[in-house]
Amino acid sequence: MKTRTAIVRNAPSKWEVVEVDLDGPRQGELLVRMVASGLCHSDDHLTTGDLPVSAHAMAGGHEGSAIVEEVGPDTPDWRPGDRIVMSFLPSCGRCRWCASGMQNLCDHGAITLSGVRLDGSFRMTLDGEPVGQMSGLATFSEYSTISVQSAVRCPDDVPLEVACLTGCGVGTGWGSAVNSAEVRPGDVVIVMGVGGIGINAVQGASHAGASVIVAVDPVEFKRSTALKLGATHAVATMEEAMETVHPLTNGQGADSCIVCVGVTSGEHVAQGLDAVRKGGTCVVTGIGKMLESGIPVSPTMLTLFQKRIQGSLFGASNPTRDIPLMLELYRQGRLRLDELVTRTYTLDQVNEGYADMHAGRNIRGVIVHQH
Repeated sequence: MKTRTAIVRNAPSKWEVVEVDLDGPRQGELLVRMVASGLCHSDDHLTTGDLPVSAHAMAGGHEGSAIVEEVGPDTPDWRPGDRIVMSFLPSCGRCRWCASGMQNLCDHGAITLSGVRLDGSFRMTLDGEPVGQMSGLATFSEYSTISVQSAVRCPDDVPLEVACLTGCGVGTGWGSAVNSAEVRPGDVVIVMGVGGIGINAVQGASHAGASVIVAVDPVEFKRSTALKLGATHAVATMEEAMETVHPLTNGQGADSCIVCVGVTSGEHVAQGLDAVRKGGTCVVTGIGKMLESGIPVSPTMLTLFQKRIQGSLFGASNPTRDIPLMLELYRQGRLRLDELVTRTYTLDQVNEGYADMHAGRNIRGVIVHQH
């Protein structure tokens, strides 16, 4: 069949909406009709070149929800009409990491940025040339063929237009606080950058019982939103965050700082580490230029103050457990999703959506597919 999708051919560039040929599902796969897709910054990194684009064109989008249209042969437990959220990281359930309760590190995640299936095949082509699928999904497409390893069922009473956010942004931010920072009741937490990821780190820190949550962002709209979703303080700079935290901690610093800057650099990590107390944790959730290296931190001071730099992929979550958990929290009114969607777009407005993201106008823009 044919479907419209947004691709990037090289970088730097804009998204290009084209019609591609889409193969049907094989064993262990589903043909899905996309309902909604979040405009995550990670996809934008493909167009800027921060994340290297493969030799082939790449169909974007990795934060989505859909309805199953067709089930591949010999693929039990799935049927047409199933409502799903797609995890941007697959979980095979058998590798060392899945068996250890670290599904976010599943070996099958190796295909995330290549867009190719594990056997080297493709499901999308354009003029006979292969097109990769971001995270094996391509949620910017009207239709897509995906692995069941990325599919998680969504309850009937949760709108797919907001459920899509749990496939990346919500779980990444929420888990960065709950799992990676290990926030505990009474903690003092700084969240650096409160866009689509950081705003959920604020929610996660609040759920975990932090007594002080300082949201740091230069955009006033994001600061005011953070105050509505659990932050106790909102400031524009890390200098102001330090001034806020020090009087509350006897000058020691925060228990943790979660770095969710859209384009994270070594300097941001150093600032986050400087902001935490002895034995504190700086969680690095944002990504930047893949080939950039170096964090301006004194190894001696790292040792003497026993601080920790902790990377966090998808909030150190287990998608098959945590996506249903987050959807249930939403149903109970304890996790806010509707408030995260600032504006919706059509597929043809994908570049407009990212322009709004760069301008600081959105917490999260969402493509709602028109069929």
